[in-house]
Parts: sequence; C-alpha cells; structure tokens
Amino acid sequence: MLQCKDCEYFQQDEKTGRVTLRCNPFSTIKEPTCLEKLQLLRLDGLLQAYQVMLRWYQQLGPMQKKMFDMMQREMDDIDDSNKWKYHDNEDDDDPDYENDDEDYSF
Repeated sequence: MLQCKDCEYFQQDEKTGRVTLRCNPFSTIKEPTCLEKLQLLRLDGLLQAYQVMLRWYQQLGPMQKKMFDMMQREMDDIDDSNKWKYHDNEDDDDPDYENDDEDYSF
C-alpha cells in the first residue's frame, strides 16, 4: 500500500504541518484509500469553514438583536402616532361623544 508521504501528489507545509493532496479524484487516484483520504480532507475543510461562519454569526448576533429592538420601537411609535386615525368604541364614557345607535341606511 502506497503511503501518502511517498506519493508525488502529497504536499505538507513545514511551518503549519497542513497536509494538501493535489490529486484529482477522476484521474490521478492511485489507490482506493487515496479517495477516502481526499474526502476526509475535504470534509475537514468544510468543517473549518462552517466553524468560521458560526463565529461570524455569533459576533453579529448582539448587533442584530439591537437592530431588531430599534426597529420594533420605531414600528410601535408609528402605530402610536396613527392611533388617532382609527376610531374605537372606548370613547363611550366621554360625555362629549354622542353615540346614537340610529340606522342611517337609505
């Protein structure tokens, strides 16, 4: 069985120790285990990218919360400012309000 370190498509960075396989899974795979190792490396890369994305979302979380709270306050203020447009029957206790339940249909 061929070891990766003996393969011409194997590359390892001396500083970080990171392993890179430059083999093409469609043409340059020499053994079936090469494909498995290549898949493991790809999965590891996906996992690292996902973890970076999660850290980014965790940093954005508090800012999004503040933004949503501010938007909610703005929408509540708009609703409060438009209350005068909508008439509700809470004014029945007001003596100036005349509520004649007459039918005005023609």
